[in-house]
Amino acid sequence: MAALRADDPQEGANVQELAPVDRGIQAWTFCGAGFVLEMMVWGFGFSYGIFQEYYTSNPPFNKESPVAIAAVGTVCLAIEYGEIFFLYFLLRKYPDYVRLSMWCGLAIYSVSLFTSSFATRVWQLILLQGIGVGVGGGVMYMPIIYLLPQWFSERRGLAGGIIYSGIGVGGFVFPLILNGLLSKLGLSWTLRICAIGSSICSAVALLGMRPRLPVPKFNASSRRPKLIPNRLDFFKTSLFWSFAITTLLQGLAHFPVSLYIATFARALSDQLTSTVILSLFNASAFSGQIVIGYLTDRIPYPSIMVFSALGSSLGAFLLWGLADRVIYLYFFAIVFGSLSGGFTSTWTNASYECAGSSLEFSGMVFSSMTLARSVSAVVGPIISGVLLEAGADTSMGNRFGKFGYGAIEIFVGSCALATGVGSVAVAIARQRVAVARVSS
Repeated sequence: MAALRADDPQEGANVQELAPVDRGIQAWTFCGAGFVLEMMVWGFGFSYGIFQEYYTSNPPFNKESPVAIAAVGTVCLAIEYGEIFFLYFLLRKYPDYVRLSMWCGLAIYSVSLFTSSFATRVWQLILLQGIGVGVGGGVMYMPIIYLLPQWFSERRGLAGGIIYSGIGVGGFVFPLILNGLLSKLGLSWTLRICAIGSSICSAVALLGMRPRLPVPKFNASSRRPKLIPNRLDFFKTSLFWSFAITTLLQGLAHFPVSLYIATFARALSDQLTSTVILSLFNASAFSGQIVIGYLTDRIPYPSIMVFSALGSSLGAFLLWGLADRVIYLYFFAIVFGSLSGGFTSTWTNASYECAGSSLEFSGMVFSSMTLARSVSAVVGPIISGVLLEAGADTSMGNRFGKFGYGAIEIFVGSCALATGVGSVAVAIARQRVAVARVSS
């Protein structure tokens, strides 16, 4: 589990021959299973733009507030990100319940998505497709973060990049599937088919989510670890806080784009084009996750963070801000999708460095980043929704900010630029840590 070194047996476990780290069919099976779960949980979640476009254009939800409709996807993603932090502490104390929690999460996810097909009011969508799917998805997904350090050490950046790239594949495939199903079968059967299909694929993937280390046995002589460890020294470091704040800023830039790129494309062109652009945006994250994950094993991750942030900022200001033809939006989807979408692949190695000498807490650092991202998953879309509803006129000679999106584009570009500044702060804090370790 993430609370222990990948090559150390857990306290209270019987010593036995362990599967190899960084290689072997079992390690890569875990990686493949994680990829599928990433695709089902996050790929589907980041495809909500298709549902949002449908809800705002068709009864019975087309008369509801666009902000309320956007809240469905926002709540889902925020819960999935945020609960990972709290689940980490629970699974650290109760590691023998990891596999049970996965199946419980799948049940909640499937039932919530299926029953959302009967919703007729937006609050019901928020409750089922938002809260229910979010809770179930997060519980089902958490073991990936919890178990990954057991299976990978030297190749953890690559393994994490492969797993996290599932969001790009799912984000590419799901919009195309959803658009086809919605146009042919309508909303209710689309949700039911998605619930059944996701359940089957996720169940198969869960079979491959096995721990490398023996599950500990707890009794009177072998007590469970505390829910909250006594020493959490990494919370006091500038490296941790600079990275957490930078992660928050990056999320503020990313989530408004993932939510509104389809509706902007629909205003610029037609429904098919908006679906293709959303798919392209998510698919670009696939390549970005793998490439950035690979590079973080070879290049200092702050350098990659700076490049990702500045490239995303330029894309938002120049490609999206000046987009008056579809070709600009295609380029923006590729550039921003790969650079911003691949940013989270820096988390794996950064978490190990933030944990410092307490490598057993690297998973806790990682889950802290998901908590920061959950805040941005709520705040970013809310601010963007307010800016869009206000219809702020930020056009410059009718060239910048088409269809009232100028304020959002400036917000996204500015947050991405701030992410670059934060990345420089991470690099400085990292250098100070390195100097302190050498001097000590």
